[in-house]
Amino acid sequence: MRNEQGPLPTDIYLSFVSSLYHNRGMLVIGMLLHVATFLLVFLKTSDAFYLACIVAILFLWVLRNLDMMRFDRSDLSDADDAAVRRWENRYIAGGVAVALTCGAACAYAIAVTRDSFAQLACISVTLASLSPLVGRNFGSERAVLLLSSAACLPMMIAALSLGDPFMAALAFLILPFILSTRMMANNVRSFLSEKVLSARNDNLLSAEQIGTIASQFETALNSMTRGLFMLDRHSRVAVVNERAAELLRLGDKAELKGMPIDDVLERGARGMALDAEKSEYIATQLHLLIAGRRSRTLISIAEDLFLEFAAYPRENGEVVLILEDMTAHVLAERQILYMARFDMLTGLPSRNHFAELVHDAMGVDAAPDRDVGFLLLDVAEFRHVNDTRGHIAGDKLLKAIAVRLKSLAAAETIAARLMGDEFLVFFPNLPGRSDLKERICGLHAELQGTYVADGLRFEMAIDGGFVLVNASDFRFEELQIKADLALSEAKKRGHGGCAAFEEAMEARYLDRLKLKVDLREAVAGRALDLAYQPMFTPDGSRVESCEALTRWIHPERGSVPPPVFIQLAEELGLVTELTRLVVAQACRDCLSWPPEVAVSVNLSVLDLRGDEIVGVLTGILKETGLAPDRLHLEITESCLMADPARVQKVLHQLRAGGMTIAIDDFGTGYSSLSYLDSLPVSVIKIDRSFVHDIDEDSRHFKLLLGIVNLARALELKIVAEGVETPEQLQLLRERNCADLIQGFVFAAPMPASAVAALCTHTSQARAASGGSPSADFHENPSQPKSLG
Repeated sequence: MRNEQGPLPTDIYLSFVSSLYHNRGMLVIGMLLHVATFLLVFLKTSDAFYLACIVAILFLWVLRNLDMMRFDRSDLSDADDAAVRRWENRYIAGGVAVALTCGAACAYAIAVTRDSFAQLACISVTLASLSPLVGRNFGSERAVLLLSSAACLPMMIAALSLGDPFMAALAFLILPFILSTRMMANNVRSFLSEKVLSARNDNLLSAEQIGTIASQFETALNSMTRGLFMLDRHSRVAVVNERAAELLRLGDKAELKGMPIDDVLERGARGMALDAEKSEYIATQLHLLIAGRRSRTLISIAEDLFLEFAAYPRENGEVVLILEDMTAHVLAERQILYMARFDMLTGLPSRNHFAELVHDAMGVDAAPDRDVGFLLLDVAEFRHVNDTRGHIAGDKLLKAIAVRLKSLAAAETIAARLMGDEFLVFFPNLPGRSDLKERICGLHAELQGTYVADGLRFEMAIDGGFVLVNASDFRFEELQIKADLALSEAKKRGHGGCAAFEEAMEARYLDRLKLKVDLREAVAGRALDLAYQPMFTPDGSRVESCEALTRWIHPERGSVPPPVFIQLAEELGLVTELTRLVVAQACRDCLSWPPEVAVSVNLSVLDLRGDEIVGVLTGILKETGLAPDRLHLEITESCLMADPARVQKVLHQLRAGGMTIAIDDFGTGYSSLSYLDSLPVSVIKIDRSFVHDIDEDSRHFKLLLGIVNLARALELKIVAEGVETPEQLQLLRERNCADLIQGFVFAAPMPASAVAALCTHTSQARAASGGSPSADFHENPSQPKSLG
C-alpha cells in the first residue's frame, strides 16, 4: 500500500488491513437484509435463482466469519508486507463474492425476471448496502474499488443488454458512483496515513502543525456521512460533527461541547417538535446504548425520519455514538413489504396477504353459528381484450374492475386479486344478517356491464362461483377449491353467470381426479386401443386410407368417450406421450395392410406448439419401417389459430419428411381459408355437419359445393366425413364432391385385423368384376359395414 510519499510502513499497513476485520456486526445486518430481500423476491416471482442467491449469501457469510476468527488468532507482530497483503486479498475476495452475488441478482432482475418488484427490491438493497462502504473499507483502496465495481457492473451490463437508450444512459450514470466512492476512501486513507507518518517523523509538533492537523481532522470529521458524538466518562459531549447536529436539528454544534447528553437530547426534541412521550423513549434507548446494554438501536423520530444509533464504549469510560439516517432503507423495506402484500396493478391484497386478512377476521369476528361466504370472480373473454386491444388496455380494464369492486364491497368485506383476471371476495358473518347469499349475488350482478379503460368502452361479463359455509367449518384452501368448482359450473352455463357450490360438484371433481389418475396409468401401461375407420373411393371399390381412432375401455366405467379422455390428457400434459403411442401402434398396424393403404392420425394443438413432434414422428417411422407417405396427419382448424407461425413451420418440416397433411373437420372454424395457400396441406376432410342433410336441405348442399369448388381450385384432395345413407352417397358421386368417402355407409370403425380382411374382400370383388366397380358396392354400398 502506498501514499503520496511512497510505500507505507508495514505496521501502518497492518493497522489499515486490521480495520477491515473490525465491525463485524454490520456483516450480520447486511447478510440478514440480503436474505430477507431475496426471500421476498422469490415469494413474489417463484424464481429459484433467488433461492440460490440466499444460499450463496449464507455460505459466504459463514466463510467470511471463519476467516475473520482465523485473523484474530493469527500472530502478525512480525508480519511482512506480503503476509499483510495476503490477509487483505482474503478480505477482498470474500467481499467481492458477496457484492458480485448482489450485483448478479440485480442484473437477473433487470434482464431476465423483468418484474418491477424484483428490480426495486434487489437494486435498492444492493445500493443501500454500498452506502457505508467507505466507512467500513477505507483501509484498502482495492477493496472499495472492487466491491463497488462487483456490485454495480452487472447492473450496468444488464441495463445495456436491453437495448433501451434510456436504460443505457442510466447504466453509464452508475460510473460516477463507483469513482466517487473510490475517491472518498482514498481521501480518508491518505489523510490518516499522512498524519500518522508525520507524527512518527516529528517527535515534537509545532503549534502550527498541531493547528493544521486539528483543522484537517475537523474537516474529515464534518465530511462524514454519519453523525458522531464522543462522550466523556460523565456523558458530556467532547466531540460532535456537523452531520449529528444536522440530523437532530441541534443548531450550532460549537454550543454542544461540554453539554450533558440529556440536555442535547432535550434540545433536539425542541428542534424537531417531538412530544414528551417520544422524547422520553429516545432518551431511554440512548441510555441503554451508553450503558452498554445494547450495541445499536433503530428509532423512528418521525414518519419521514428514522435514525440508527450505535455505541462504541472505550476502556477509559468514554463512548462514541454513531448515528445514521436510515430513512431510505426503512422506506424501501416498507415498499418491499407493501409490494409483497399487495397487487401493484390494482392495489388489492395479493393472495397470500388476503389469506392472512381472512384468517385474522375469522379469529376476531367469526361466530360459529353463522355462515361466511367466499366468492371467486373471473372476467369472461379477458384474453380477447389483451389480444385485440393490447395488454396496456387490458391492465387498465383490470384496474377499472378493481375500483368498482372496492366501491361495491362493504367495509367489512375483504377483496383481493388472485391472479390474472381472477378476483376473490370474502364475506364475514355479520351479526343480525341473514342475507349473505343475496349480498354475494348482488355484488356479482353490479360488477357486470360497461367499463371505460384507455379511452375505450368495454361491455364485460363477470363469471362468479361462491360457497357458503358455517364459520366453524372454515378451511381457506378448501373453500377456494369449492368456489373454483362453482365458477367452472357457472362458465359452463354461459358468460356472466354466478353459481353456488353444491356437493355434487365436489363429487364430480373427485371423480374427475380419479379418472385422471386412471388415464395416467392407462397411458403408462399402454392400455388404450385403436380402431380404424376406412376411407373408400366413392364407388366403394377400394380402401385408400384408414383413420386411427383411440379407444379407452375403462375396467370399471366401460368405454370412455374420446372427447373426455383427450381433454384429460391435455390437462395432464400427456398429449405428446399419447400421440407417440397412437402413432407407433398405427404405423405397426398399417404394415399389416396392403402397401397402397395409408393410416391417418390426429394431432392435437399441443403437439404443434414445439418442434418435438417432428423428431417423435420421424423416429417412429424409422423404428417401424413404414414409408412416410403412408402416414397422414390430421389437424383441426383450431390448431392453425393457436400459433400460426410456429404451426406453419412444424407442418412444413413434417411435409418435408414425406408425411401427408390433412385439415380435419374443415369448415367448422373461421381461419383455414386464409392459410390454405401457405400451408403444406394436401387433403381437406369436409365435416359431417355439411353432409348429414344434403339430400334434404338444398342450402347445405350448395354450401358443400362451394367448399368443393374451392378445394378443386387449390388442387386439394377431398374426403367427405359422416356419409351414412345411400342417398347422400349418390349426391356426392353425381356432383364429384369427394375423392374419398368416410362413414357408416361403407364401414364403421373396426380393429386392425378387420381392415386387412376388408381390403382382401374389396380386392377380390374388384378382380371378380374384371377391375370395374363391384356391383355389391355400387348397388348396396353399406354391405362392408358388417365387417366392423
